[in-house]
Amino acid sequence: MWPPQQEKHGDIEAGGQQLYPKMLENPQLRWGFIRKVYCILAVQFLLTVVVSAVIVFVRPIAVFFVTTAAGFALYIVLIILPFILLCPLYYYHQKHPVNLILLGLFTVAISFSVGLTCAFTKGKIILEAAILTAVVVVSLTIYTFWAAKKGHDFSFLGPFLFAALLVLTIFGFIQMLFPLGKTTVMIYSALAAIIFCGYIIYDTDNLIKRYSYDEYIWAAVSLYLDIVNLFLALLDILRALDG
Repeated sequence: MWPPQQEKHGDIEAGGQQLYPKMLENPQLRWGFIRKVYCILAVQFLLTVVVSAVIVFVRPIAVFFVTTAAGFALYIVLIILPFILLCPLYYYHQKHPVNLILLGLFTVAISFSVGLTCAFTKGKIILEAAILTAVVVVSLTIYTFWAAKKGHDFSFLGPFLFAALLVLTIFGFIQMLFPLGKTTVMIYSALAAIIFCGYIIYDTDNLIKRYSYDEYIWAAVSLYLDIVNLFLALLDILRALDG
């Protein structure tokens, strides 16, 4: 009895613990893939924090974007650019080093939008939103890993989350054209936060079970967008509450 127990103990120490019941692939390979994705995410968020901090603390940058025609045009380009970059990023997400270059450009473009949003927000609100986001993301990640270990599957959430995101996007365009007030903004942001919490669970479940080992870039992009959008939604809620 002792040798099998020692071998099992060694597998766990080496990161070979099974992530979900009836796991057919090598657990060590999947754990290595998960660590790789989270390392990429850490670099993305470090870059986001740096870019956002520069925009927040170097006031002429934010003033340029909101007070000049050239700055406003550049702001529109930066908003559209991530959507444009998603197409080649999806096509080349398995081709190194093109995928890393596109990922860097994508992250910087998103970071500019986040930085400009934070530039006109109180520091206390930014800190509160960041702490809330961190707590929610860590909690949902731990929960998803625990649920996968117990045999739960969240793949069924995909169609529902996509439909909810589609409705949210249309509602957002309506809100831009016909502003409906602070209460509507809070409701919209609360719904967005719930939807992206669902996406964090769904994409983490995909990370554990379904992404292939060559899809580390796309896995990182999915989780990065989930977390950034959750942060922005919480930021909008706190800004509306602050008045």
